[in-house]
Amino acid sequence: MCGIAGVISLARETIPALNRRLLVMNDLQSHRGPDGEGVWEHPEKHLGFAHRRLSIIDLSTGSQPMGDKAGNWLTYNGEIYNYIELRQELGLENFTTQSDTEVILHAYRKWGMDCVNHFRGMFAFALWDESNQILFCARDRFGIKPFYYTVVANRLYFASEIKALLPFVQDIKTDLEGFKDYLTFQFCLAGKTLFKGIYELQPGHILQVKNGAVSIQRYWEVYYHLDFYHTDKYFEDKIAELLSESVELHLRSDVPVGAYLSGGLDSSIISSLAAKKADKQFLGFNGKFSISQDYDESRYAKILAEWSGFELQELDITATDFIENIRKVIYHLDYPVAGPGSFPQYMVSQMASKHRKVVLGGQGADEIFGGYVRYLIAYFEQCIKGAIDGTMHSSNFIVTYESIIPNLTALRNYKPLLQEFWREGLFEDLDKRYFRLINRSPSLGDEINWEALDGYSSFATFQEIFLAENVGQESYFDSMTHFDFKTLLPALLQIEDRVSMAHGLESRVPFLDHPLVELAATIPANIKFKDGTMKRVLQEAICSYLPPAIVNRKDKMGFPVPLVRWMQDEAKDFVYDIFSSQKSLNRDLVDNRKVLQGLEKEWKFGRKIWGLLCLEIWQQEFHDRIENDFCFK
Repeated sequence: MCGIAGVISLARETIPALNRRLLVMNDLQSHRGPDGEGVWEHPEKHLGFAHRRLSIIDLSTGSQPMGDKAGNWLTYNGEIYNYIELRQELGLENFTTQSDTEVILHAYRKWGMDCVNHFRGMFAFALWDESNQILFCARDRFGIKPFYYTVVANRLYFASEIKALLPFVQDIKTDLEGFKDYLTFQFCLAGKTLFKGIYELQPGHILQVKNGAVSIQRYWEVYYHLDFYHTDKYFEDKIAELLSESVELHLRSDVPVGAYLSGGLDSSIISSLAAKKADKQFLGFNGKFSISQDYDESRYAKILAEWSGFELQELDITATDFIENIRKVIYHLDYPVAGPGSFPQYMVSQMASKHRKVVLGGQGADEIFGGYVRYLIAYFEQCIKGAIDGTMHSSNFIVTYESIIPNLTALRNYKPLLQEFWREGLFEDLDKRYFRLINRSPSLGDEINWEALDGYSSFATFQEIFLAENVGQESYFDSMTHFDFKTLLPALLQIEDRVSMAHGLESRVPFLDHPLVELAATIPANIKFKDGTMKRVLQEAICSYLPPAIVNRKDKMGFPVPLVRWMQDEAKDFVYDIFSSQKSLNRDLVDNRKVLQGLEKEWKFGRKIWGLLCLEIWQQEFHDRIENDFCFK
């Protein structure tokens, strides 16, 4: 796990102060690699790479940027978990290190750009092919590792984090389309960021620079070609087999490994499997809010740790922690994304980094197997419609009104969402209904300068993804989970990467192993979501690995943050002060005077204030500091 950066002149001109540019990018990403740093400059000075290293595999060699005998150079971030098998396939006699970095160089020499299809892991890298004069950049299939880029003055800059690009951007502005996406979903779509002119290379894509031209293409896609021939038991056995194999691969490390353990199903599965395969040094890490049982599921984490026989480190997260760290969280994220979980995960990562350099997490299972409560809400509406139309038991439905009733207790804390969802548009087309279910902008009113955002439709971009050709339109469930897999998951992985790397900690996500993901995409929805039971096939596949208290729990939380509670007491002055500075009261896109007037109207688990607070802190941490902290001198 590391930080990468670089620059190439598209006109093949000498880049002035090339070494200085590389060092500046490295310095802004120093937290990503406390164990070493390096730069490489092409002899013609039209290209250079930078690297910060966090040593996980091959601690004594494997420094980067790394070159080979063919004159190729590589800067790489991530882990190729099948590097041992690839070394054997490529010929052990060809290697001079034990690192997975060298595997990429040799794989490229053998397979060219198709090498990415041989990798099983998480990665983002840039490789200079000297003989063909090509810059070849790639990002893993799911977006676990980040890759951002921008073109300024006919030079392409890239880095693991946006902050490393800002010194070279001539005019830092907010991307209005990305901003509208954020207001709608709390993440951006289609490679946009909140910074105008700065983009992320999307998951499963390659970026190439050849003859001064930049081109991007996809190398991997997930296809929902449903397998109606195999039984529930077949899929359950295959899931258990592939997940066990994935965890074993993800445990490959030359340093001890631990795991995030919230007490939910996904992190419990990973922790339980890992504890059985790892040595006695395995540790679990849990964060909780003891302010109320409504925000604390640590009791389940304790049950799992005791069941599996490993030590659990706990952290009680307080309002003081929030006040002291929320600015750091937004700084490390580069721009706000997804929900409040980034803050407690930042705190738990800080604790974990004091004990381990590698942790496993349960990210990805909700999007792959269908774990979000909104899927239940969407199908509940369809069941009502089917009952009215007399089509309840037709093939269009994967759950029936009768079977879904026992699972509706999961909606207990979602009454405000249900009220908003059913306020209008009942029984519309499925794409419009799901958009309405995930659209967060209706809660925003005159706090936002909507006129400045005219001309772009987040719904149109949403439709392109929701109605994608790789998903069969007969399955509402697959369309919903696919949209979240393509959009929400990369946003959550941005958090996963940034809050761990802020503390020099490598986070690995075993659910996101492409053989497992590709299998899950073939499982019919009536197996994955039988009777409206979220992640039903996953539960059945791994129930023997978990105590019944976790398998059977119905009170999934998802790491809610007691921000509204804190705003009534310890954090009230802090939050009000954030919105009250002179610059805050004169923003172009947000009227913070109106925000201040509505602070006390937030729902207990609402995310409106969270989203606006993060936007304002982002403005302060980046836009207000650009002249002093992100200016190339």
